[in-house]
Amino acid sequence: MATTPVKVYGPPISTAVSRVLACLLEKGVDYQLISVNMSKGEHKKPDYLKIQPFGQVPAFQDEDISLFESRAICRYICDKYADQGNKGLYGTNPLAKASIDQWLEAEGQSFSPPSSTLVFQLAFAPRMKLKQDQGVIRQNEEKLNKVLDVYEKRLGESRFLAGDEFSLADLSHLPNGHYLVNATDRGELFTSRNNVGRWWTEISTRDSWEKVVEMQKPTAN
Repeated sequence: MATTPVKVYGPPISTAVSRVLACLLEKGVDYQLISVNMSKGEHKKPDYLKIQPFGQVPAFQDEDISLFESRAICRYICDKYADQGNKGLYGTNPLAKASIDQWLEAEGQSFSPPSSTLVFQLAFAPRMKLKQDQGVIRQNEEKLNKVLDVYEKRLGESRFLAGDEFSLADLSHLPNGHYLVNATDRGELFTSRNNVGRWWTEISTRDSWEKVVEMQKPTAN
């Protein structure tokens, strides 16, 4: 175990922050969650920009190491803490790692862009009193449908995306998937597909993710 808890900067409601938190929980790594008040511009202050040069969340520190970009942070956590928690989360041999990496790339390149746009338009824009763009919603729903058709076929061949064990590839889909299924009226994108629906139910009810969802709930003052 790490002598000093790693530090994660940012709010749990952030999709990228929640990805890192789920990974830390799967791996059983001690961490300290440090609040960054984005509405007050704390993510643009010089001290924060030293560890996250783009002024976004999350930022991550492990003693004297600083990292940004949630997927890179997750890979680092899995490699550094390989012998604890879920040991197979990022594969235990080169082929398993390559399979996980290719589906992580699919998530980052193909799934994340349309799903992030839909999460913003459908879940966050109304909260922020912003006008929804129906054209953008339609276009991205179309893109996401095509991605999920590929997933449906893949998940008919294996229990999880990279094989028969839950991995970082599946975990990385949880943040955007969670908002689409639970905070918008587009949950059927997942649930109407037999294999995707089965997969979603299985990954979204893992203890690690349920703890993250609990952390996202507003606390009463």
